[in-house]
Amino acid sequence: MTEAMKPIDILLVEDDPGDVLMTREALEYHKVRNMLHVVSDGVEAMQFVRQEGQFCNMPRPGLILLDLNLPRKNGQEVLAELKQSPDLRTIPVVVLTTSEAEEDILRSYQLHANAYITKPVDFDRFIEVVRQIDDFFLTVVKLPR
Repeated sequence: MTEAMKPIDILLVEDDPGDVLMTREALEYHKVRNMLHVVSDGVEAMQFVRQEGQFCNMPRPGLILLDLNLPRKNGQEVLAELKQSPDLRTIPVVVLTTSEAEEDILRSYQLHANAYITKPVDFDRFIEVVRQIDDFFLTVVKLPR
């Protein structure tokens, strides 16, 4: 297995159980071997990436899929903290959200999101989008260790 094809740990930051289920199913449907970890709010997301508290033994994610509409700490606050930290800023962050608002798109890119994707409502299209994200980050780009 080439270095580019090695499975990575993906952190999904999503509070909607339906979207979590669809993401899991999309990865399983395409037989993706990446490990999916899920947290449901922005505070847990930061604890996970910093390996604090209940997440002290969790791996550093190779990719973060980040919803913007989160409880306790919203996605843009999480993105800002990630990209301000020298230790965390190299983790690629894909904003995967329902918002199509231009100000959310602009602000996410100003905060150095690696991509901004509006979640498709259609299940088949959602599966395809998750597969494309995974294909891109697993086979096309070179991620830092």
